Amino acid sequence: MTVTVMTAREVTKKIFNKEELFILDVRNESDFQDWKIEGENFDYLNVPYFELLDGVEGILDKIPADKKILVVCAKEGSSIMVAEMLSEAGLTISYLEGGMKTWSEYLEPVKVGDLNDGGEIYQFVRIGKGCLSYMVVSNGEAALIDATRMTKTYIHFAESIGVKIKHVFDTHLHADHISGGRIIAEKTGAQYWLPPKDAAEVTFEYQPLQDGNDVTIGKTKINIHALYSPGHTIGSTSFVVDKKYLLSGDILFIDSIGRPDLAGKAEDWVGDLRETLYKRYRELSEELLVLPAHFMIIDELNKDGTVAEKLGTLFTKNHGLNIDDEVEFRKLVTENLPPQPNAYQEIRETNMGKINPDLDQQREMEIGPNRCAVR
Repeated sequence: MTVTVMTAREVTKKIFNKEELFILDVRNESDFQDWKIEGENFDYLNVPYFELLDGVEGILDKIPADKKILVVCAKEGSSIMVAEMLSEAGLTISYLEGGMKTWSEYLEPVKVGDLNDGGEIYQFVRIGKGCLSYMVVSNGEAALIDATRMTKTYIHFAESIGVKIKHVFDTHLHADHISGGRIIAEKTGAQYWLPPKDAAEVTFEYQPLQDGNDVTIGKTKINIHALYSPGHTIGSTSFVVDKKYLLSGDILFIDSIGRPDLAGKAEDWVGDLRETLYKRYRELSEELLVLPAHFMIIDELNKDGTVAEKLGTLFTKNHGLNIDDEVEFRKLVTENLPPQPNAYQEIRETNMGKINPDLDQQREMEIGPNRCAVR
């Protein structure tokens, strides 16, 4: 039998299309339990590579004959060896190109919709990490919001559709992943914007993103007026694009709400979080399509691969928006926090410009799922 390569893009398409896949993950059990490739119709077997050094005969009866088989490891090498052993045993096998390292970095651009005066908005789904970033396009110009460190993906995509990146925004100082915003701005000559309340310790120049700013992309206004929305961080800022889309950053997700503790200020910021969600957002149109900066679980993906839902629907279905008692809300938010993101302090310092880790260090810092939401 043969061994073939499956790319991160091919696996992503299987997730979007809800296809079946059987994954043999040969990483250590703790790594697998913490973070794995998720698909609605995926099945899994986790057997650490070192247990297979003497052969794969002991697991052959656990591998289905009627499904596509994908072997996954951290960086690729171990999965190739296991795939070759399974192939010699008579199975048709694929391994994941680049392993979980590549899976963590893959971005899939998906068109969300059109703008009123021409142009469109795209969502970049970082499927292995749960990060969501955006490109707003109008009349040959583009704005990026919450870009990840995979800067080439955004720049190449802009080139492929014939637009120039003019503005780059971060809705807040990120703590779970390294922002690519500043580097993209440097490479393209774009303006880099950051909320000043999150930027007290940054070491570089930026354009202060403040309540009341209006920025025009082509013919499209990105309206930031009255959407200072603290709670996840003290500077968190939301965007309304074209009176149709609400880019909520890490304040509001499809199935949860933002956590206020990544700067050690949970008790101080929980009131700001409630104010934003229960007052500021309540004043907005319920027809706005909410586009968050993260998703938590694979079920939040729509059929077309986007992560989006109308604000009115979230007011009805999102539990975090329906806690009338303020004491109960405070308790939920401060007592139901998942573990802190991996290396979140170092990630914050990188995004401030205080430290400059190399690529391998950045990858290591970001390993694992995103943890920006209240459970």
